Amino acid sequence: MEDRKHETVQVIVDNLDDLWMLYNVIKRNDVVFSRTTREVKTEGVGRPSSKRVPATLGLKVEKVYYDKDLVRLRIHGVVVDAPEDLCILGAHHTISLSESGAVKIIKESWAQHEIDSLKKASATEIPVIIVALDNDECTIGVSRISGVEMKIEIKSKLPGKREAEKREQAIIKYFSEISDAIGRVMESSRGRIVVVGPGFAKENFARYLKNNSPDLAKDVAAVKSVSSGGSAGVYEAIRVGVIGKVLRDARSMNELALVEELLARLGASTGDVSYGIDEVWEDSTSGAVEVVLVCDETLRGVEATERQKLEEALRMVDAKGGRVVVISTGHEGGRKLESLGGLAALLRYGKHRDS
Repeated sequence: MEDRKHETVQVIVDNLDDLWMLYNVIKRNDVVFSRTTREVKTEGVGRPSSKRVPATLGLKVEKVYYDKDLVRLRIHGVVVDAPEDLCILGAHHTISLSESGAVKIIKESWAQHEIDSLKKASATEIPVIIVALDNDECTIGVSRISGVEMKIEIKSKLPGKREAEKREQAIIKYFSEISDAIGRVMESSRGRIVVVGPGFAKENFARYLKNNSPDLAKDVAAVKSVSSGGSAGVYEAIRVGVIGKVLRDARSMNELALVEELLARLGASTGDVSYGIDEVWEDSTSGAVEVVLVCDETLRGVEATERQKLEEALRMVDAKGGRVVVISTGHEGGRKLESLGGLAALLRYGKHRDS
């Protein structure tokens, strides 16, 4: 969410790439707001004690850094906004941002390349189309990082079970209407499809798609049980974590595809790849890097002597219009990249290197 009039941007963190982007965007003297916890002393009978209290705090930033294993982005600064009862204005505090966090950033002035970085991160978001149906109704919603939007509602109008023939025909019509509606939604929100609902309606519809709309069926990422159809089923699918798993799986597939592209180029000896800190740094300075792939474990474990060079290379890639993709070593693609040293780049053009 962007409010350039007040130089304010709000960011929802979805993955490690977002944390890297924020690491480059948040600077000293920016003001950031985020949900955090603060230890406060409590008075009572006996010895004084303390407890951690959740609160939304505003900090004037002094330092931004990753913690030792890079699981979180840590933002350290002076508290400039807080609930009055905490009495902590002027105190130092550290906000820890994880992959499921959110932060509001206020700058004196936003540079265009910083706004471009935020927009680029948003543009890579994968929407999930949720189809929640039962025998009475179906709602199709699109889930994004920013929230869920209900797109289409369809009523089934099925005859009673005693009218078997008419009911069968009505079910086919109902499924056809849902299929057509998904097709319309996919025209503007191409993404993964999740079919949810109670009973057997969801499995029957998934089977209908496979037999009648194979192009849509191939985008079905999951068929899961929830307690109801309609809009309630859409929200339940989000609440119980179905969407998060689909996004993680889709992200893993995209990461694997990038690593396979890297390996294919290496095998073909096309000269449009580089790997290792020295080669990637060299290509990043010239603007040759289209996509740089770095393992999460490489970011976590890089030696202090190489960390500055690695971070400088990643910043240059971002500044020159390239993409920085953090690859998880929790799947095959990450393990393959790790075997190459954990850092590689897809280049915009082939280069000859002196041996």
